[in-house]
Amino acid sequence: MKRMTTALVMVFSLQAATAQSIAKKPLQYGAHHFGKRTDSAMEKWRANRFGQFIHWGLYAIPGGEWQGKIYPGAAEFLKSSAHIPTATWDSLMYAFNPVKFNAGEWAKTAKRMGVKYMTITTKHHEGFCMWPTKYTSFNISNTPFKRDVLKELIEAYNAEGIDVNFYYSVLDWNHPDWRYDIKSAEDSIAFRRYLTYAYDQLKELATNYPQVKAFWFDGTWDASVKKNGWWTWEVEKMLKSVIPGVIVNSRLRADDYGARHKDSNGDLMGDYESGYERRLPDPVKDTMVTHWDWEACMTIPENQWGYHKDWSLSYVKKPAQLLEDLVQAVSLGGNFLLNFGPKGDGSIREEELNIASWLGAWMKDNGEAIYHCDYLGWKKEDWGYYTKNTATGRIYAIIFNQPIDGLLKINTPDSVALAASFKLGHKNQPLAIEKMTRGQFVIHLPPAPAEPYVLVLETATAAASHSRS
Repeated sequence: MKRMTTALVMVFSLQAATAQSIAKKPLQYGAHHFGKRTDSAMEKWRANRFGQFIHWGLYAIPGGEWQGKIYPGAAEFLKSSAHIPTATWDSLMYAFNPVKFNAGEWAKTAKRMGVKYMTITTKHHEGFCMWPTKYTSFNISNTPFKRDVLKELIEAYNAEGIDVNFYYSVLDWNHPDWRYDIKSAEDSIAFRRYLTYAYDQLKELATNYPQVKAFWFDGTWDASVKKNGWWTWEVEKMLKSVIPGVIVNSRLRADDYGARHKDSNGDLMGDYESGYERRLPDPVKDTMVTHWDWEACMTIPENQWGYHKDWSLSYVKKPAQLLEDLVQAVSLGGNFLLNFGPKGDGSIREEELNIASWLGAWMKDNGEAIYHCDYLGWKKEDWGYYTKNTATGRIYAIIFNQPIDGLLKINTPDSVALAASFKLGHKNQPLAIEKMTRGQFVIHLPPAPAEPYVLVLETATAAASHSRS
């Protein structure tokens, strides 16, 4: 009976797969590769796992305050929430003079925190360019500061062994040819001019800063972009031509029918999924994310990317919560990008520095369970998360909720037995293991420490008698 059921399942699965293949729409601008990239550039991006996001622009100057009023919304949207005229907002360029900016200090902070890559906003929705672009005067070379921030950051972060990626907003409040939708021939002509402008800027970024490892796109949700999926594909091809091996996120892409991230056939566009913003996949239900690469980006306050003067207006996450977000992401095979919003003067707020210090201390002792690690595939447990090092095969249990009875239950696949366990860095102090039922073991834990910790799990092939009949 079991063999017949298995055969029927295989037949039905084959029929479903065949039907799905037949039903697929022919697409010119949809996904152009399937599954995970396996080249060395993508493997390094994947192994890095932990990154720093930096939102920095003119919005850092008012910091969520306008004419004496504090606006609780996202600081980088202050122009919209305070109804500030474009000319008034754009004049902030002449006040941009971050005299406390020190690329080397930023990079050292990132190094101490334990990140392996950084993504910096080259142009946010306001349209201000953080490099001396030749395509608009609305750029850093026309500020009192004048210096090329991107060049300095690349040099400083690369010196610390940290890769640099570029964020670029396609949405642009400053450019006269930007359109939210295409409703007339005039709109179409204007938006074509804008797309040429953005294409030229992106080629300029890739050409002038060839050390960049990836491009992180944003502001592509409007109908105007979705109606021009051809452009998103042309941009991806161009960037990969200028910088071989460069990585492009899924937010850039739209297909022939305006589908974003995943095309109309459900296949991922770009090199990794980047739809997880201030949220993570469900650790039980969403293991489908392990079929492709993905990244989650996270703020420290609830809804602030750029610098906001008053963090008391929203919930601010604790370091241990941010660590759990990082671990959960890695346990499902994803990367984690933690955001910082430097001040208008170029300094980093004390709260962010403290968080970086706390995370860095943990990563220094336990980073082995994060870097080069991936989804293990074992049953999700309430006490925390599993990761597996793809280079060494080592398995880790990262404990956030130690059971009150001091017994850690490990449910292994039937073919796997738990042979030994010890706290990371303490191999000479093995923990007692008790076999319970088939595929279940209990580790006798030491007293709970004050912060999350990592156990190494050593396994062996289970005896044949333990396998299912």
